[in-house]
Amino acid sequence: MKQLKMGFRWFGEKDDDISLAQIRQIPQTKQVVGALFDVPVGEVLPQEKIDALKKQVTDAGLKLEVMESVNIHDDIKIGLSSRDKYIENYIQTIKNLSKAEIKVICYNFMPVFDWLRTDLHHQLADGSNAMMYEQAKLPKDPEALMAHMKSGSNGFSLPGWEPERLAALQDLFDAYRDVDEDKLVENLKYFLDAVIPVCEKYDVRMAMHPDDPPKPLFGLPRIFKNRDDMLRIEKLYESRYNGFTICTGSLGENRNNDLPAIIREFVPKDRVPFMHVRNIKFVNQQGDFHESAHPSSEGSLDMFEIMKALHDTDYDGYIRPDHGRNIWNEDGRPGYGLYDRALGITYLLGLWEALEKN
Repeated sequence: MKQLKMGFRWFGEKDDDISLAQIRQIPQTKQVVGALFDVPVGEVLPQEKIDALKKQVTDAGLKLEVMESVNIHDDIKIGLSSRDKYIENYIQTIKNLSKAEIKVICYNFMPVFDWLRTDLHHQLADGSNAMMYEQAKLPKDPEALMAHMKSGSNGFSLPGWEPERLAALQDLFDAYRDVDEDKLVENLKYFLDAVIPVCEKYDVRMAMHPDDPPKPLFGLPRIFKNRDDMLRIEKLYESRYNGFTICTGSLGENRNNDLPAIIREFVPKDRVPFMHVRNIKFVNQQGDFHESAHPSSEGSLDMFEIMKALHDTDYDGYIRPDHGRNIWNEDGRPGYGLYDRALGITYLLGLWEALEKN
């Protein structure tokens, strides 16, 4: 049986109400997808912090081979003269992660805001709650969106929503004023030209995450929305180390994206070291949606066909369930509860076993 490297995202003992001991009890889940959120974006991830996290995970009987939210400083995305300093910091981070045998870095190239939702606790009919996006409820003022996200976070940090980085929000928007889609792609190429040779030398693969939602917002460009964007990004630097995190939820938020076809095209090219597999439920023809349980019946994505595409292309990379619901009275970080993600893993592995035995 081909083995998926099944993982579970963990925010660290100081910022997660889920323990490593609980993660270890999820069947066939051996990987922890880690992060170091106490290091400001743009600074080098210190070797001692990486090593301490690695030891903590391995002492719990798990593996740490993927680091997520190793975010890119805005000066790099904007293309300021100061970007070289932050790129050098990123290169040192790659080297430090390599020493801890980290194999994949998940990052994104979204201006100002990482993922966003208009409701972090939308009540579903079954009594659970999940994150939701409704275009009509998106505040026109980005400051109001910031306040909304903070108030709904239950006191937890939200990946990509660093308070210190977003403190001077208007200044940040002003800095991006002249950055259109072409300029953002140009700045991504500048970054990749610098870091991919280092990745090749130290055997650490970059896996770019799609935009979420996959469309321009607040006048900011988005450059990873669909297959055509992926083709453009892979041509920026022809290397298996310039890869993608295929997030079925993020790409699936655009009804025109054929997820199984995207998987069948890019996995055989060895451009997909990491998968986020989750479902979403569209609530109208305008594309508004909420997160859902993983099974196909609970959302709008065909999870069987997604897993079949991975199976047919002999995918054996890293994979994790993504945003789910808060169920069974759990009330932690929005989207990142224990129970629904654990159920998602069991479901995905059940599909995989059926595909293997068919």
